[in-house]
Amino acid sequence: MSWMKALAEAYRTACERFPDTELMLVSDIDGTIIDMRYLVMSVLQSYDQANSTEYFTRLQASDIDVHENHVEQLLERLEIPATERRRVMKWYLDRRWQDDTILNAQRPFPGVLPMIRWFQLQPNTTVGLLTGRPESVRSATLRSLNRIGEAHRVNFNNDVLLMNPGDWGQDVENTKALGLRRFEEMGYHVFAMIDNEPRVLKALADEPENGELLLLHADTIFESPSSSMPSSVIEGKDYALTELVAGEQALPPEVQLVWHGVNDPANLKQFIASGVPWAEIDVREDPSGRLILRHDSFETTPALPDEEWLIYDEVMAELVSHGVGIKLDIKGGADVLDRVLSSVACLQLPDDRLWFNGELESIGEEEFGKIRAAHPAAIVQCPIGWLNPLLEAAPDEAHRMLELLAGWGIGRFSVNWEDANARVTFKKVAGWGYEVNFYGILDLEGFLEAAVLLPRSVTSDFNFPQWQYYGRGSGQKGRRISYPGEPGPDRP
Repeated sequence: MSWMKALAEAYRTACERFPDTELMLVSDIDGTIIDMRYLVMSVLQSYDQANSTEYFTRLQASDIDVHENHVEQLLERLEIPATERRRVMKWYLDRRWQDDTILNAQRPFPGVLPMIRWFQLQPNTTVGLLTGRPESVRSATLRSLNRIGEAHRVNFNNDVLLMNPGDWGQDVENTKALGLRRFEEMGYHVFAMIDNEPRVLKALADEPENGELLLLHADTIFESPSSSMPSSVIEGKDYALTELVAGEQALPPEVQLVWHGVNDPANLKQFIASGVPWAEIDVREDPSGRLILRHDSFETTPALPDEEWLIYDEVMAELVSHGVGIKLDIKGGADVLDRVLSSVACLQLPDDRLWFNGELESIGEEEFGKIRAAHPAAIVQCPIGWLNPLLEAAPDEAHRMLELLAGWGIGRFSVNWEDANARVTFKKVAGWGYEVNFYGILDLEGFLEAAVLLPRSVTSDFNFPQWQYYGRGSGQKGRRISYPGEPGPDRP
């Protein structure tokens, strides 16, 4: 069993056995949450900057394979002259735990903060921190963790950070054992502990009262020999939400789920069988003027000789018959919108099953006003990727732009998950009180990381074989997702 699956199982068991108790997952910090290679790299490169040397200019985190307490081994391997090594080591030891280093040179392991966020979202569940760092760096530690956690909506409370009452490296194993007892005295049931040091995990395993505690080894860079670790400890290095979250029923219920681009027969069949509440369809005119479902324009992606299109009216009738929500992505401008609004009026769909989306270059103020006038309670949305430069350079002006769009009747703004600053954009836009939809999500891990941020909705291709979903994608640029054996709802 993988370590994250073991963690999920331990949590489920704890929930069943202790339904009225506050549960706690406890984690070490250095080498478990924080990838210490970046701190080492940052301090060494600062030596170059201060001394006009170039020993570490090309150093990358992947080049560092020694514990932060054994950096001299790295210097020897890099063939730094002995006299220079002494100066570098003094620089490193003097600066590695200064407040500005802790605040600015620490980076988390991939996936660890979404994992922590997932547990922090669960009812009666807390993530505690138990570190060998001394109390003298408490403030900087908490500030740095909350700074790097901000984009993931992860926040650590001072009350659940237990630190070493001694000095650096002093009696760490006993500190961790006493820390677990302290959390229990505070009223928590600790169901699992994650640490990267084998000697710490051995000491905890040797405590009789920890018999039911799941001990997890973060297989990163550690100082003590792995041979000392008990066989009961489960190790891993990938903090995969896909191993923790068993299905969409475990997701936050307030996040609306949308199947992206239900534009072809196979995707339509998959969607109908899925139970996902919303289908997005891309509506445009074919060369003869019929309304069809197709993501791309014929100018950007010419029709293939054998290409077939779903007819808009026929798909609408089927979606209506299944009682699902319909997200209409208007791809053809004002004329297409008018025809869609007319058809929707004939179908007499209630507003709570309607969602309209359109790019500003094809649908403007007048068109959005028509949508809102005809369907005052429907979801009305537009993408805002074009706003990214302004959000960074002039956030006040970006806020005014969103206020203007809200005045047009737009109540939700769509953010591309693939944008490098998607989390920052979400934080700003949601912080201004607007609903946010994430789209452009390529896999299940990204889908889960987006969902735990609690946007109002997530639009995805649902190409998640792990969950028995085989979405084919919207057909953008003529591409469809395929699967070995092409499994589907009509196949065993």
